[in-house]
This record gives sequence, structure tokens and C-alpha cells, in this order.
Amino acid sequence: MDYKQADEVRNKVRDSYSKVAEANNEGDCCGVTSSCCGVSDDEQINQLISTRLGYSKADLINVPEGADMGLGCGNPKALAALQPGEIVVDLGSGGGFDAFLAANEVGENGKVIGVDMTPEMISKARNNADKANYNNVEFRLGEIEHLPVADNSVDTIMSNCVINLSPNKQQVFNDAYRILKTGGRLAISDVVSSTELPDEIKNDTVLYSACVSGASTINNLQDMMEQAGFKNIKIEPKDESRDFIKDWAPGSNIEDYVVSANIQATK
Repeated sequence: MDYKQADEVRNKVRDSYSKVAEANNEGDCCGVTSSCCGVSDDEQINQLISTRLGYSKADLINVPEGADMGLGCGNPKALAALQPGEIVVDLGSGGGFDAFLAANEVGENGKVIGVDMTPEMISKARNNADKANYNNVEFRLGEIEHLPVADNSVDTIMSNCVINLSPNKQQVFNDAYRILKTGGRLAISDVVSSTELPDEIKNDTVLYSACVSGASTINNLQDMMEQAGFKNIKIEPKDESRDFIKDWAPGSNIEDYVVSANIQATK
């Protein structure tokens, strides 16, 4: 994918998720074909979606109202084994749901930095943090391929169903490696392709924003992470995730092609 194509993809994804943020603020369905169609002004609906993704009821009540938008494809915090005082970066932080959960774990001596390329999401997350008086969370506008974070400064990187949206995944892993301390770790929930995607899915820009068309194979992910320098790589597909993935684009049978996976590695 050349620079122009990558920029077109990035702009379409940014536009889609700005609509998600705006629709959520208005208490409306986003109208974007993806897991975001769970977005609602009904907190119980969003909590039901997040419970399916692996969050506990305690998780759901320990975040600011409006942070849980029913997005994602798993629970990266469950992989992260966060410790008090750690520095955490959340790639594609959205409304701040996973960032706030991480902030609760690292405590007042730790820090969480959420990075998102969508201004509307950053504004939403900052408002959520302000409403709930979170002092150990910061949200920065930026691209996950070029993180606004210093070298060798982070203990853990989390991400929830976002890296698949990048048109340059190798650069995402390269930059993640750059900001991690030695011994730092990745804790990622994302989708992977379980079989070769048909051309009609690969070329569907709506399904790209729906976390489908940009999914990589496990072997490709492994290769990119190794090339970036990561060790102890684990990529564990979750076949049971097909039950909720089929709801992202009803009738398209996308669950035959992609599944959610737990992805871990260390620097």
C-alpha cells in the first residue's frame, strides 16, 4: 500500500470513528457497520456488549459514565497484569474505557497515556476523565504509527481492536517497540484472519472500518512483531469470538474469515 492509499484508508477510518463519537454523544446508533453499532444511550446495552468481550461487572462500574461505548473485541487489561506505579500506553484509546481501567490498576503513582487519531474521541475521553477526576490519565492526539511518547519510557502497551485498522502495521509494532522499556510488554486484543480474505472483503472500505478487511494472518503478525524486535510472542485466536463478530455486519458471514485473538509479547 503506497502513501496515498494509506492516507485514504486512515482518513476513512478517522471519519468513521468521529461519527461513532458524535453519535454516542447524542445517544444515537452510529450508523457505521462495525461493533460500534452497539453504541447507545442505554448504558445497559453497552455493558452487555462489553460483558461478551470479557469484562467483569466490576470493570463496568469502575469507569466514568460514557467511557464504555461497546467497542473492542476482547479485554486487553486481563492480559496486561498491570502493577501499581507502571506507565501504560493505550493505542487507539477511543472514549477511554480501557485507559480508565488501567488507571485504576496502576494507581496514583502510575500513569496511563491514551493515544487516538480522532479529535472527537480525544475530546470525549478528556471530558470523561475530567468528570470523574482522573489525575493519572492523559489523552494525546496522534497516530499509532508515530506515537507522541518518548523512547524507552513505557512498561506496558495495550490496544483493543485497533491495530487491524492501521494501513502500516509494521510501523505500529516498530514504534511500540521504540517506546517500551527493556522488558516491557504488549497486551493486545485484535482480530486476525483465519483464512484468506476474498477480494470483495479486502476491498470493502466499510468493512475495513468495521475491523474486518485490515485483519492480518497469524503468520503475518508474527513476522511483523519479530521484525520489530519482540520476543516471547503469543497469538491465541478465540474461536468463540465468532458469536459476536457475526453481529458486526449481519448477513455478510465475516465470522467465517476473522476471529478475535489475544496477542502478547515482550521487548
